[in-house]
Amino acid sequence: YPSEFLMQKITEDNQIPVHLHVSVSLQYVAGLKGNALVEFFHGSIAEVENEELRHLMWSSVLFYKTPNVEVMACVLLSTKAIYFLLDDSFIHADEHQSDFWNKEDSDCENSSFHLSCCFVLKLNDLQSVNVGLFDQYFRITGHSADHIVTCLTRDSYNTHTFIQQLMAVLSLLARTPSPEPVDKDFYSEFGSKNTGKMENYELIHSSRVKFIYPNEEEIGDLAFLVSERMDGLTNLQSLNILLYVLAFQVNHVEGSAQNTSLLQPKTLILTSSDLFLFDEDYISYPLPEFAKEPPKRDKYQLADGRRIRDLDRVLMGYQTYPQALTFVFDDVQNQDLMQNLTLDHFGE
Repeated sequence: YPSEFLMQKITEDNQIPVHLHVSVSLQYVAGLKGNALVEFFHGSIAEVENEELRHLMWSSVLFYKTPNVEVMACVLLSTKAIYFLLDDSFIHADEHQSDFWNKEDSDCENSSFHLSCCFVLKLNDLQSVNVGLFDQYFRITGHSADHIVTCLTRDSYNTHTFIQQLMAVLSLLARTPSPEPVDKDFYSEFGSKNTGKMENYELIHSSRVKFIYPNEEEIGDLAFLVSERMDGLTNLQSLNILLYVLAFQVNHVEGSAQNTSLLQPKTLILTSSDLFLFDEDYISYPLPEFAKEPPKRDKYQLADGRRIRDLDRVLMGYQTYPQALTFVFDDVQNQDLMQNLTLDHFGE
């Protein structure tokens, strides 16, 4: 251990996304290759000697206790646990986190020694994995509010690869087998008799961890929400959601030393007639079993919406992935100008 293929794969995956800035400590981790990376894992992160590093991924993460703070993390999957090596800027981002992290002030700030927080979720504590719409993100749930993390991969390939690796590692866990289920018909298996509503598609792994995938009803609920925002101008039957993607809205901050860009996470939804930006809650839904009250905000909150027919041009940058797109809309104050142009307008 480890094989040449695994070493090469982990080295290739150890790249910070170019559009995100991280602290010096994580830049150090991203500079490690091959054996150095494995030695770093065993020397500084791994909790037991006989665990093996199986997968590495860079992703933005959200914690259930701090749903408004998205932070960059190096996610390491081993045969014993999932490790989230966090950007140290996260610790200072929210004053309410001191209880969550129990971080003591250290004297290392002025030295060449860089400290990072590492959040550990043991595989034995893992209860379920919720995969988001179109594999843009996934939520890992443990036994308490402290053990719920969402990985915003914004990339279906990264999500799929991590889920596959996680299933493979969970297969190695020795857990007592669950009792044989009683034979059920289709409706009692997938439906709730109380509400008559179809539940999300669930796959129960041999380790008894649930993998929960969205069903068609989530798209239907989203289409209904979008149609409400369109003031009922569109028939729900004719409304098609063509694209759902997690993106960033770029806000330029002028007047600073450099014209820096603030990246604000948004959910972009494209229909046949409109383009929408939503603020989405990626961590609170579906509600965990121990939640005593619903979240303070809705899952989707409209941030901006424009009609496609008002779109003037789309500017594309020449940089490699991720691509920057600028949508330029006609600045028409009265959007319904063409509909209300009747003879009355030519009176006094």
